[in-house]
Amino acid sequence: MSDAEGTTHDTGAPTRDPEPTPETGATRERVGDGKFGDYGGQYVPEALMPAIRELEDAYERYVLGNEDGFRDEFRRRIREFGGRPTPLQRADELSQRYDTDVYLKREDLLHGGAHKLNNALGQVLLAKYMGKERIVAETGAGQHGTATAMAAAHLGMPCEIYMGERDIVRQRPNVFRMKINGAEINEVTTGRGTLKEAISETMRDWATTVENTHYVIGSIVGPHPFPTMVRDFQALISEEAREQVLDQVGRLPDAVLACAGGGSNTMGAFHHFVDDDGVGLYAVEAGGSSLAVDEEEGVAPNSASLSTGTEGVLHGARTKLLQDGDGQIVESHSVSSGLDYAGVGPELAHLVDEERVQPVNVDDDAALEGFHRLSQREGIIPALETAHAFGYLEEHADELGDLVVVNVSGRGDKDLEAALEETEQRDIDNAPPMDELTGGL
Repeated sequence: MSDAEGTTHDTGAPTRDPEPTPETGATRERVGDGKFGDYGGQYVPEALMPAIRELEDAYERYVLGNEDGFRDEFRRRIREFGGRPTPLQRADELSQRYDTDVYLKREDLLHGGAHKLNNALGQVLLAKYMGKERIVAETGAGQHGTATAMAAAHLGMPCEIYMGERDIVRQRPNVFRMKINGAEINEVTTGRGTLKEAISETMRDWATTVENTHYVIGSIVGPHPFPTMVRDFQALISEEAREQVLDQVGRLPDAVLACAGGGSNTMGAFHHFVDDDGVGLYAVEAGGSSLAVDEEEGVAPNSASLSTGTEGVLHGARTKLLQDGDGQIVESHSVSSGLDYAGVGPELAHLVDEERVQPVNVDDDAALEGFHRLSQREGIIPALETAHAFGYLEEHADELGDLVVVNVSGRGDKDLEAALEETEQRDIDNAPPMDELTGGL
């Protein structure tokens, strides 16, 4: 099913990335029409096509072609404002626990506490180069909204964020952070009030304000060129990680792990490793409480689109979706609001079909155990999204090889209240005593 009717438009023949280097990996084709095998495309109303074509042109000129020094300015700002490069840290305690060299790509140390700034800063800067005067964005867990609000404040752009009413309740600290940075928050009350509805409302806003507004989409989803463009901004993660692991260890990892919702941190962590056949790529989804779909309620108690989804169209692109037997898109739910999305980026869906990326999942309890384990063993409180990767590492470390890189996509400040509430309700073996914290923070 689709939130917007439309057709797929070709934008030209494939072009190629620059020549490879030992640090950045092999040359890969860049698909000009935004198709990744059977997935991707531009399923949008005709009213949005002028904005899509304008964005395609700007992406090719500024992001790919470095017109007017765009890429140079982006690299400078993400270094000076964002704090890149982020370190690749050996996790000594986890390495000893699993008898495996475990390295952490510390995106939690990026300004704002998550990988989201890579894309948000890139797109807000691109909007300025395009002459836009206003920024809109959606957010689920609030990290993308926070990053967009920070980037907009940094670059002097007015900003409005659409956020579902349910997520506003679950992520109050990030709502406050967005407001502190000067963003206006638009509460979305349709549907179940989560990320899917927030994206739909933001697209409706953009469709009526395209002349002066840019939509900073937060993941590798949506119509072309969004999935490719967001991937390119987030690919800083794997660009650095590949160079860092070669420098520190002298070889490539056996496996790279990243949590997967829409997929921006996932493809960011994978991109420069995709052509390295000896590196296993594991996209860790939220298994929630069950991998089944509740047809009667129209809810999937998970966010495992790659593991269980079927092909369909959502938010302008064909991809793998959580759907019922009639092809209706269902709502997703897990312990982590940032992973609660009924679809996934089309490039990830294609790489799974090609058997280059392995889709895996862990349930809510394993994610919470991973949250507490990384906090206790390494002194790093991860986002609940990130914790899913550590839940999988705990269960499958002996299958991943001798050298593993895990992307720490974000820090857990935003999730402390949710983690406390969820931990109180469950029998989590490695959680600290909750008695003195009853009633919340």
